[in-house]
Amino acid sequence: MSIYRFDRTMTGLLSCVYRSFQFKDFDVKLASNNSQASLFDECIEVASNDEHAERVWRGLKQKITAESLRSFYYCFLSEQEQAHQHLFNFCIYVFKNTHAVDRNYAHTDVLAVSHWAKQVGREKHRMEAFVRFKKCKDGLFLSLVQPDFNVLPLIERHFRNRYEDQRWLIYDEKRNFGIYFDLTAVHQVKMDVDQIDHAHKVGHSQSFNVELDDDELLYDQLWKDYFKSINIKARTNIKLHVQYVPKRYWRYMNEKTI
Repeated sequence: MSIYRFDRTMTGLLSCVYRSFQFKDFDVKLASNNSQASLFDECIEVASNDEHAERVWRGLKQKITAESLRSFYYCFLSEQEQAHQHLFNFCIYVFKNTHAVDRNYAHTDVLAVSHWAKQVGREKHRMEAFVRFKKCKDGLFLSLVQPDFNVLPLIERHFRNRYEDQRWLIYDEKRNFGIYFDLTAVHQVKMDVDQIDHAHKVGHSQSFNVELDDDELLYDQLWKDYFKSINIKARTNIKLHVQYVPKRYWRYMNEKTI
């Protein structure tokens, strides 16, 4: 078996597919550049090649539906090694068949791509629902998040449309990059998140070490009071509540902090 090492980017993954067909090498296992290989495997470093990746992507557009193409991208954003392997196998399966097979859910890799895409899509919707902003002294609305998957590219449009009259920054602490809207365009940014949120590494609620707007604490308390006033203790159902709002999202929510 061949092991293709790549940089875990979409370009790198598609370059692996290109090389597989170039050398008719289909019994392949994907691995990251820093992974270890056994003595009996042929390890091949596959460099990211924009031209090769673009050719494979154009081929996918011709062979599969727009919905399957979106699932492919969502699956890639899961960042899981097994998901990347399924994507590679999916490409081999699609290109080897002359008829459409991207909806053949009896095939292991087609089903797996759909499965991972649904998980990423679920995370996308939850982040759109549970992200909370804090207003800084300079008027910037800041939110620090730790999504299970790399969903910032997917939620950008939602927040740009919803908060088009405000400057905001959503920063992924786990992947160390964020999306910043400056009232005209969205930019990808990086910063030292340790200086802003000291507790993020242990998963505690956000305690921003930045100068907040004078009214931020007031609004925060007003929301907590409202949440408390509409709550009916006698009808509390923690099991159902956690089902709809998993505990890993509580750190973003004002009403869940003391």
